Amino acid sequence: MPVQIPPGGTIVDTFKKSFVDVPVDADNDNAIATSEFLDATESLVTIFDVLGAVAFSPVKSDMLGNVKKIRDRLLAAPAESMNLQDLVRNEIKTKKHTASEGLLWLTRGLEFTCIALSQNVAKPSEELADSFRSAYGTTLKPHHSFIVKPIFSAAMSACPYRADFYSKLGDDPAKVAEQLRVYLVALEKIVGILKGFLSSKDAKW
Repeated sequence: MPVQIPPGGTIVDTFKKSFVDVPVDADNDNAIATSEFLDATESLVTIFDVLGAVAFSPVKSDMLGNVKKIRDRLLAAPAESMNLQDLVRNEIKTKKHTASEGLLWLTRGLEFTCIALSQNVAKPSEELADSFRSAYGTTLKPHHSFIVKPIFSAAMSACPYRADFYSKLGDDPAKVAEQLRVYLVALEKIVGILKGFLSSKDAKW
């Protein structure tokens, strides 16, 4: 199902939830609201449909699979999982780490997407394939097996031309770039908080 951009709008307007709107509780150690985070992530993966549904389907299905692990835990223990940090702490107490591991991989996938798009928006002369390849090398590639690496590399090589990609994100290139910048700054902040938390002793299983 191709993304339908409203006239005068951008892809960000089609998102059910933006990372800009995900509550982060600064007074509670930057606790990130679980449900809103998952909705925002599900919205983000629609960008992969624009990048190329076939090539990026493994990337998309990997991220959605991890969303499902976290959502399953949220549904199983809602009171203990209102924010992502509590969800991980409480799951680990039960000697399980399915959702926690899902969040670790999802954070890597979000960081990969965030770095690639941020770099591409910042460098108007750079093609998408180069931005994604560079981001992959620093985020997911070190954690991927030799079986998975070629699948992701194939996706990078199949990236559309820059001009074709941005034209599918909205009619007004300046508005697309501006909305993406604001969106990616919010995503980068959330990724940073999650990386810090997931490397802490609270998140060790």
